[in-house]
Amino acid sequence: MNINWYPGHMKKTIEDIEKKLKLVDFCIEIIDSRIPYSSRNPIFTNLLKNKKKLLIFNKEDLSNPILNKKWKEKYSDINNSVLFYNALKPNVNAVVQKSHELMKDEIKKYEDKGLKRGPLKAMIVGIPNSGKSTFINSISGTKSTKTGNRPGVTRTNQWIKINPKLHLLDTPGVLWPKLDENVGLNLAFTGAIKDEIMDTETLALKLIEKLMSIDKNILIKRYSIEINPQDSPLTIMELIGTRRGALMRGGIVDYTKVSNIILDEFRKGILGKITLEAQDAI
Repeated sequence: MNINWYPGHMKKTIEDIEKKLKLVDFCIEIIDSRIPYSSRNPIFTNLLKNKKKLLIFNKEDLSNPILNKKWKEKYSDINNSVLFYNALKPNVNAVVQKSHELMKDEIKKYEDKGLKRGPLKAMIVGIPNSGKSTFINSISGTKSTKTGNRPGVTRTNQWIKINPKLHLLDTPGVLWPKLDENVGLNLAFTGAIKDEIMDTETLALKLIEKLMSIDKNILIKRYSIEINPQDSPLTIMELIGTRRGALMRGGIVDYTKVSNIILDEFRKGILGKITLEAQDAI
């Protein structure tokens, strides 16, 4: 599948982020735990190189806990701290504590000079639909930012006062111009790219193929189907469609309906705790 997605407002956002970096002490990057590599915008690598980062692995409840540990080891270093997070179970203290641990040297410099340190200021960045707005709302306790299970909801910069120790500057979700096929598919599977521009039937077939490579029992258990070694993704989709009653007149499988079922159930975690990327495969 050829996936390209780079609206004009995203280019403007990158320029705006660069201008406002001087206003913050560090950055909080929201990562989708299901796709820890694909959900990191490579543009940020250079753009944020002079800022420490707190990497929030959001949607922890939807991802594989064993692979989570491996990804944490891969991304953690002196300038990058990792915190796994479930926005449905807010933990403000954990975020504030991790932020202060990350910035402890900078805080100590103020204290050594006898200066009173105000709240830490962090810029939040991430790709669309990584759960960034939901994360902010969960730790602020208010609906400070608009949320939605679709990319591109946040469009303006917003300051949010979490507590006296931490203030956040929100920014719109940003993708990058050229996506390789695997990254593009992973982003599409999780909803980071709008379904409106996708061929959902082909996307669902690709997801079936991906899930089969991870563990065929994911589909067998959820849909109570039997899968033979020679079965193609299309055959498996037809088995699921028949089992779920996604049929048109004459018993013909409604491919659009069954595709939406498979994608929706993956995104909601109904298929289980699934990480699409293994740390040793990157």
